[in-house]
Formats: sequence, C-alpha cells, structure tokens
Amino acid sequence: MARPVPPPVAPDTDARPALALVGTVTARIRALRPSLSPTGARIGDAVLAAPAEIVGLTVSELADRTDTSVGSVVRFCQDNLGLKGFHDLKLRLAAETASSADAGVRAPGTPTDTVRAVLAAATAGLEQLPGSLDYAVLAEIVRLLRGAERVLVAGVGTSAPIAADAGYRLRMLGVRTEVLTDPHQQHLAARTLGPRGCCLAISHTGQTQETLTALRAATESGAVTIGVTSYLRSPFTELCRHAVVAGAPERHGLEATASRLVHLAVVDILVALLADDYPTAASTAQQLYTDAITAHRV
Repeated sequence: MARPVPPPVAPDTDARPALALVGTVTARIRALRPSLSPTGARIGDAVLAAPAEIVGLTVSELADRTDTSVGSVVRFCQDNLGLKGFHDLKLRLAAETASSADAGVRAPGTPTDTVRAVLAAATAGLEQLPGSLDYAVLAEIVRLLRGAERVLVAGVGTSAPIAADAGYRLRMLGVRTEVLTDPHQQHLAARTLGPRGCCLAISHTGQTQETLTALRAATESGAVTIGVTSYLRSPFTELCRHAVVAGAPERHGLEATASRLVHLAVVDILVALLADDYPTAASTAQQLYTDAITAHRV
C-alpha cells in the first residue's frame, strides 16, 4: 500500500545541521582537512601519508613524528574523528589498509595507466559510499523533498551537470523542481522559496560563493536546505539543515572527478528512495513523463 504524501515541513532553525558523515577514517580526515588547526593538520597529514605505518606506532611516536603532544593526538582522534582514542584509530586504519592493500594504481604514464587510474579512483569512491551514508538522514531528506511545495536545485561549475540531472530525475517522480545554474536567477529563486520550499544544493568543495549565496537566501526565506558535498566542515554544511558528505579519496589528482560520480550516485539513491516510499505518486508521474517523451520520438 502506498504511503500517504506528508505535508510540507518547515526547517527547524534551532537544530544543528544533520550530516551524513563519510565512512572511512582516511576519507573523514580528507573531508576535514581544510578546517583542521595547524596541529590537527600535521597529525592528519601524517596519517594520510602513511596509514599502514601509523598502525605500528605508539601514541608518543606519532606525537614526536608530528611535533605535537600525546594529548593533541588523542584529542584529534576524539574531537575530529569521533573515535575513542588512538588505539581505536589504529584498529580502523589496520582494517582499511588491509582491505586496500591490493588496490593501488601506478602513477599515470601511459594511456593504459591513465585509464586505470581514472577507473580506480571512481571505483574506490563508489565502493566507499555505502559506509558514508547516514540512512536516517537520507530518509528525512526524502520526506522533505516529497513534501516540499517547490524544490530549487542549485549548483554551478562542475556541479551544474549534477544539479541538472537531479532536477530532471526529481521531475520524473512528480516533485515540483526547478534548476537554475545562472547565479543571479538562482539567487532570486532561492529568495522566493518560502517556508514550504526546499533548496537542494550541490558543491564539491563546499566553498563556491554562488551556491553559498543561494543557500543563505533560501534559509532567509524560511525554506529547508539540503546539501551534497565532499567536505565535512565548510560554510556549505553550516548552511544546510541536512547534508550528505561523501566523496572519493584523493588519488592521482582525480578526486574531484571521482567525487562527481559519487554525487551522481547520491542523486540516484535519493530518487530510488523516493520511488520506493511513494510508489503510487511515482508511477503516475512516470507515466506522464513517458507520454511526454514519446511525443518527441520519431
């Protein structure tokens, strides 16, 4: 039996943003890297540079290696990574390095190397995605998208094609969606969303000014804000009521490319969940879409 369509829900402006955190420790450090303190950055960089070596170190040895203190290392593990301490970090790194021991790709040199590097980066990002998702947050995002009177999908630059795909797919399911990649139009549309509206924003770095402007305008209008990004701590996540943080690991300079594929997969996941939760509405909208598309075929 189809679930009833819920009424639009206005954002809880007093609540902290809900984030779907990246799953692996190394991916989480990369997501946090731009916002780490100098001390935290030294520790994080040491972990990223040689995760397998860190497994064999004591907390004092890592502190010496990074010119920090034992307390700083422990706080890095607890406050930034949400772990119990350094021992917990080593256990997780051991599991990660064991699972990826054979996943390395040679530095690009020949066309074959380049092809393998691109595909390996994309595969790594997609394989990590299931562990990166907070399923309760995804369910809430689906509820808000279906209940919104109007959804603005915002994204510019390399995120614009993903925004366009999201808008297209949501419209296929009957969600009232508009996609505006022109920054001025995007800003104006965000200002008029109102409490029954929703802004779904996409930004790899979370620092694109045009997208941040749209999010601020949407928030000021009373709309709920949802984001997809690769970096956990950024102005972007601060402006989003709900944010899915997922991206591919840095490898061979292909992080941004692989992250776009991950973000497309996140869009596909949201669309599939919408169709699963509201099958009757999705089926009706899909039939209308099919009829419209058929009219354009020879």
